[in-house]
Amino acid sequence: MTSFDLRRLALRSGEQHRERVEVELAPLVYGGQEYEAEPNPVPAELVVTRASSGTVFELAFEVSLHGPCMRCLAETALPLSLHVREYQATNPGGDDELRTEYLEDDLLGLSAWARDAVALELPDKILCRPECAGLCAVCGKDLNVEPHEHPEESVDPRWAALQGLREEPTP
Repeated sequence: MTSFDLRRLALRSGEQHRERVEVELAPLVYGGQEYEAEPNPVPAELVVTRASSGTVFELAFEVSLHGPCMRCLAETALPLSLHVREYQATNPGGDDELRTEYLEDDLLGLSAWARDAVALELPDKILCRPECAGLCAVCGKDLNVEPHEHPEESVDPRWAALQGLREEPTP
């Protein structure tokens, strides 16, 4: 996993460090399916800005997730462009809002941060295209390739008595 050692920076208040980094992303499991990041490692730009009250971290990168469409299971790619920001106060006290969970012992966890940013940017469903028809519930064929319908099946004999009640005229 990729991390960035902040001990090598000697920033004073108002100074900024900008660096190109390569961030390794683990596969993302979403909706029971696995999605791989491409390219991997992901080229990113890290900006560290020292402020009088703490440090601001910014990470910008573009990545494409490759995996199955959630409707038809065809291979699909989801391009994402992210620009995320975290803040770490010099003296955060007990306030979790003033600290970042990705910083531990002056090591900034870039892989975990980038993975969480990607997860937060995901749509409800990853689809090959918005109008994807999915798979047929009866035979399992891809409805995008072979649109079809099945004739309505006969009533299950166990429910036949109820069907007869439905067909009786009401008093």
